[in-house]
Amino acid sequence: QVQLVESGGGLVQRGGSLRLSCVASGSISSIYGMGWYRQAPGKERELVANIRGGGSTTYADSVKGRSTISRDNSKNTVYLQMNSLKPEDTAVYYCNAEAVPWDYWGQGTQVTVSS
Repeated sequence: QVQLVESGGGLVQRGGSLRLSCVASGSISSIYGMGWYRQAPGKERELVANIRGGGSTTYADSVKGRSTISRDNSKNTVYLQMNSLKPEDTAVYYCNAEAVPWDYWGQGTQVTVSS
């Protein structure tokens, strides 16, 4: 089992920044990638960014250039730094761990960007 605990969400004005954190615990060795997804009201959950074991990263086009995913293996933590936030970034952000034999999800953290 893997447990994921997110933090760092909140209310921010357009153009502002937030850093989300996700701490993993439990069967850490089963994890081969971690990432962030988001789900806005009435929309499907979508990938924001992920980072794999070799350090390779993937970003959604909507956040590319404005967001950076990183990890601190010593703290079992993955971060998502989001800059130049827009109202359309408003969503619940979920941490995801790609693991064997299945993925795990955090409880979500709300990000609200006011205009």
